[in-house]
Amino acid sequence: MLPTRKQILDLVPSALLTFKADDLGKPVSGRTRDSFTLGDGRRISVVTDRIALFDRILGAVPYKGQVLNQLAAFWFEHTADIVPNSMIEVLDPNVMLSRHLKRIPMQIVVRGYITGATPTSLWYSYSQGKREIYGIRFPDGLNKNDMLIKPALTPILRTGPGIMGEMVSAKAVVSRGVVDAKVWDQMCNYARKLFERGKEVAEEAGLILVDALYEFGTDPETGALMLINELHTPDASRFWLANSYAARKAARQDPEHFDNEFVYLWYDKQGYDGEGEPPILPDDIIYEASLRYIQVYEYLTRKTFEPAEYPATERIETAVAPYRAPSNG
Repeated sequence: MLPTRKQILDLVPSALLTFKADDLGKPVSGRTRDSFTLGDGRRISVVTDRIALFDRILGAVPYKGQVLNQLAAFWFEHTADIVPNSMIEVLDPNVMLSRHLKRIPMQIVVRGYITGATPTSLWYSYSQGKREIYGIRFPDGLNKNDMLIKPALTPILRTGPGIMGEMVSAKAVVSRGVVDAKVWDQMCNYARKLFERGKEVAEEAGLILVDALYEFGTDPETGALMLINELHTPDASRFWLANSYAARKAARQDPEHFDNEFVYLWYDKQGYDGEGEPPILPDDIIYEASLRYIQVYEYLTRKTFEPAEYPATERIETAVAPYRAPSNG
């Protein structure tokens, strides 16, 4: 049974915004993860409830971190035959133990539809009259939420947390030395296969996998390419409800979203573009966002979501205790 509106909203004050552990070292904090590098080639990632858009933290959504962590683990297990990944073990609903890899400073987004309101989305640029986007030529006459003839692979360079990604062409990825041509081809091959697997699973669940973001790292010793962070989660992909897509598109309505685009569209309707003080997320949006995260987890995994205990800090402390530095006391 899905949590009620009251159950979700009662957890907002105790939602997991950050996790600190001095004896694990200083965390590297991204949009949702607080990660700690251990001294043995491993790292611990605590997935928080932070909601991050416009490259800034805007609040917290209860159960978001749990969904992201457990869904990432699901996909890592179900795509390991395509590409090796960094996951070693899930230590807690919000915690993953992984190999510590050298992160490639870019993302590959595979896009099956022309959509989106964010500056790096296809529709954002296309609606402004651009026809060459990410070095790919798109035809005239496309409408928002149209399916593309074939998925487009679009690279985004990332120079650091909180810095807007740079849209580049595939040619620029190699010419600027981000990776060499052989590694780029391997990344593209993996991304295409991952997207196809994601589409198949989503279709069986009654969802459309609209687009998907993939990140890779390399083993410091062997140089082997591996998948990192997460994939096919509501933060790393767009999902639409399949059975209402055609009717809503014909009515010029947005599809039914099961991803963080739902929250972004609310900010867009408020006229907020990332500049200045953001509006406070209302209870209705927090509840709906939490519910959609949980629902997409259940759709994709075919499992009933089992809410973890809040506040989360105590159980996370217990989970990471075996990895803490020995006390000198």
